Order: sequence, then structure tokens, then C-alpha cells
Amino acid sequence: MPHASLRHDRQNSTDRQGRQELLAAAAHLGRRRFLTVTGAAAALAFATNLPGTGAAQAAELDGKRIGADPFTLGVGSGDPLPGSVVLWTRLAPEPYEVGGGLPRERVAVRWEVAHDERFSRVVRRGWATAHPEFNHSLHVEAVGLSPDRVYYFRFRAGDWISPLGRTRTAPAQHARISELRLGVVSCQAYQDGYFTAYEHLAEEDLDAVFHLGDYMYEYAVDAAGGARKYTDRVLPAHYNHETVTLDDYRLRYALYKTDPDLIAAHAAHPFIVTWDDHEAENNYANATSENNLPPAEFLVRRAAAYRAYWENQPLRGPQRPNGPDMRLYRRLQFGRLAQFDILDTRQYRSDQAYGDGWHAPGPESADPARTITGAAQERWLIDGWRGSQALWNVLPQQVALSQRRSVPTDAYKLSMDAWDGYSASRERVLAGAESAGVDNLVVLTGDVHVSFGFDIKRDFDRPDSRTTGVELVTTSISSGKNGAEKPANWDAYMAANPHMKFYNGRRGYLRLTLDQQKARADFRTVPAVTTPGAPISTAASFITEAGKPGLKRV
Repeated sequence: MPHASLRHDRQNSTDRQGRQELLAAAAHLGRRRFLTVTGAAAALAFATNLPGTGAAQAAELDGKRIGADPFTLGVGSGDPLPGSVVLWTRLAPEPYEVGGGLPRERVAVRWEVAHDERFSRVVRRGWATAHPEFNHSLHVEAVGLSPDRVYYFRFRAGDWISPLGRTRTAPAQHARISELRLGVVSCQAYQDGYFTAYEHLAEEDLDAVFHLGDYMYEYAVDAAGGARKYTDRVLPAHYNHETVTLDDYRLRYALYKTDPDLIAAHAAHPFIVTWDDHEAENNYANATSENNLPPAEFLVRRAAAYRAYWENQPLRGPQRPNGPDMRLYRRLQFGRLAQFDILDTRQYRSDQAYGDGWHAPGPESADPARTITGAAQERWLIDGWRGSQALWNVLPQQVALSQRRSVPTDAYKLSMDAWDGYSASRERVLAGAESAGVDNLVVLTGDVHVSFGFDIKRDFDRPDSRTTGVELVTTSISSGKNGAEKPANWDAYMAANPHMKFYNGRRGYLRLTLDQQKARADFRTVPAVTTPGAPISTAASFITEAGKPGLKRV
């Protein structure tokens, strides 16, 4: 292991080099006025270099020369289809070092999928290459699998064998399945506490887990891990600053992915992921940064953030970013029971009205030209609803869709970062669901670090208007630290928003069960995250009946 001072000097040099590359690319973008995806991708060679071919490809590293366990970040799976699932890992024998402790050489990795945990009945196997350009991450799209079936998988690099992973394929497209059991999670600031909720999630019997964003936070993490207050380890100094460069983001994912509870959850269930803002920068909007960086410079940072996100998630090839652009919205079907339209409400949105924050609604926030999804994604969503044959149309996305008045008076304010700040965009989407004949709309939301249950009203300003669906907001895994069962604004919120049927401020996750008659939401919470090992309990449970939208407590 290198001497600490040598490692520190090498890291400082890498940080300086990364920032110089960022500024050089930004300057090039500014001169050329390249604010398009194509132009940005052409300029951002440092963040978008691809594996070479033939004589241009990196040399191959003999896996037997890897001297320490390269599977320190665990394994995962995601985006299940009826005959396919993505298998993920990243080789990193030294996860807290740039490059993960491996040279810039490609590594051949063996993968296997089996019916049983002992791998006595292997059904698929093959070789994949972990490229240094992708930080030695792997995204194996295992095909030829049976629908709606549990499988086990593992990787081998040299003499090292990865931990066991468990996954499940989706049901056949037209299958009439009786039930789906899903986990819904969001917002896991490492420095705010332990990922205890994941320990419990890993033990649930689930078909898949939806992650709705803020998987990683850009903020500094001190040597003691913030609120974790480590006494048995000291985190490297390079974590104690905000992420800006590609190496910054890659290292931050390594910190998160060494958490044992997160490792356990990924090994237990396939994840279906989307991002919010903190994977890049707090409350950014399209090419507009929170701190008003020139758009060209911010797009360089966004390209680095998107690249690191893809490298560290079980995503398919079509989601691989091209510079500062990444097509993350996509559609998954689970038989005739459910269609999932996974949104991206961050990358294409108009800038927040009135400078962001909470404000009284007005002409700017109501401007019909404003969008939270972008026009193309909005059309894709509504067209997908028109073609849907599913009983339940589920919309996993980031920020609160339902109206949230701050106080029960005419002086109320609304969040300009949520759909309340894009009311015309919300109206178009709800009208689109109505015109498409969507009877059973379930919106899944993260972002706010609390649990909410909403009836979605056709007109939120008229409490007696028709209920068109329900919105289930999952609390955070750790963000916001321990929270409280009844936050300080609980009384005001409940009085101001009669369509708000539930509000709880503890940490945890949502368990969602869909069947032919109803959708059931169990709000699972832990009493603390600043100390490890907290128990899990169900704070409340609600159902909404098929054909009769509206939350009922059970």
C-alpha cells in the first residue's frame, strides 16, 4: 500500500488535473458556443472517452495479477425484462483510490447465471470486459432467461469470485399475474446517517426496487462520515469537498457502494433507477446550475456526473450517456398488471420560477411554455398511456406532483422545484392521462425526505373535484438525519391540503403491492439513522381500489 503522504500528493495532483481539464473543456465549449448535446460530447473528451478497438484498445490485465478482492462494491442487477436482466459490478480492490486500485488496463471477467444458489444448474454464462474507460464497471445484459423467475448470479475475475446476487426477470408481456411486490426508495445522504433501512429492505420478499433519485450527494463528507461519527476508521481527505470532476463523482460512488446495507439490498433485488438533482448538483435545471455557472461550464460537470452515474448503476446500453445527455426515461411492463413509465424531471426542465424556493404561485410559475419533463418526454409519456393495456399505470419520478400549500391561508406558498412550480406541465400530464383512459394512476415520488400519501385531484384548488389517482411519496433512506414522526409543519400541512392523507417524517422506505383488486402502500420507518441497527416498523398502510382511486387507511 502506498505511503499516506504519497497517496495524498497523488490525489492532489489528480484533483488539480481534473479541474484543469474541466475548465479547458468549458472554455472550448464557450468559444464554440456548443450548447448542444453533439457539440458538448465532441468537446468533453476527458469525461466521455470510450474503449478503443484493435491496436487502440487498452492492454489486457491478467486477472490473476489482481492481488486483493476486486468486488468490494458488491454486485447488483436491474431493469428486468421477461427474458433478460442487467448484471452489474465494478472492479475496485482499492475503492477509495482513483482508478479503484487497478491500472488502466482491461480485465476479462467471467459471469454466470443459475437457478440455484450453489450454481449446480447454470443456465447462462459468458465473458465480459471491464474497461478502464468505464472505471472497470460491467453492465452484462444476460438474455435467454425465462420470464418471472428468480435467478442467482456471480462474477469471477482471476481467482476472485464475487458475492452472490439474486435477481428476478419480469413476467411475460401479456401474462395475467396475480401480484407484484415492490420496494420504493430515495435520498441517501451518506453523511446524514446509516443506511439501516436497506438492511431491512434486503430481507423483504420483493420483485424489484425502484430508486427515485438522490442516490449520491455532491456535498463534502468529513473524515468521520458526518453524522455516522466513525471511531473505527478515517475517511480519506478527498471526500471532504464537493464533487465536481469525473474522478470526484467516481470516488463518491465508491464511498456509498462500500456501505454493507446498500450492498445487501443490491445483491437481494433488481433495482430500477432514476436520478434527481444531487447526482449532479442541488436543484439544477437542464443546463442551469444552482450557482449560476455559465451553461457551458456546468454541462461539463453534468457530463462527468452522468458518466459516473451510468458506470455505477445496473443500466442498459441505451442509457449510456453521450457527453452531458443521457436518455434515462424509459418504460417497463410487468405482464398485464402494471406498466411503469420512469421519468426524468431534472434534465429537460425549465428553470425554476421566481428564482426557486417557496413562493406564491403567479404568472411565471403558471406560464404554459414552462415544462418539467421537456416536450419530447411529455409526448412519450402520454403516447405510452394511450397504448397501455395494463391495469395499473405507475409513474416513478422525482418531485411532488400533488399540490402542497405551506399554510391553510390565502398567503400560502408552493415549492417552485416541484410540479407546483410547473402547473401547466402538470395540467397537460393529468389531462393526457384522462384522455388516454388511465383509470388507475399511481405516482411514486421521492425528494422530500418524508412520507406522504396524496389523492391526486383533477383540480387541486377545488377539494371536491374528482380524484384521478394517488401519489405515494417515499421518505429518505438517511437524508435529513433521524427526522420526526410529526415534523414541525405537520398541522399546517394537513390543514392546508385536504387531499394529503398521510404525513410522516421518519426515515425508511415504501413497500408497494399491486394486485387485481387494489394497490397497497406500507410506509416502513426506522426510529433513527445516526446510530446503526434500528428496527423497522410499519407507520401506516393504505389501499386504493382498482377503478376507485383514492387512499383508504387500513
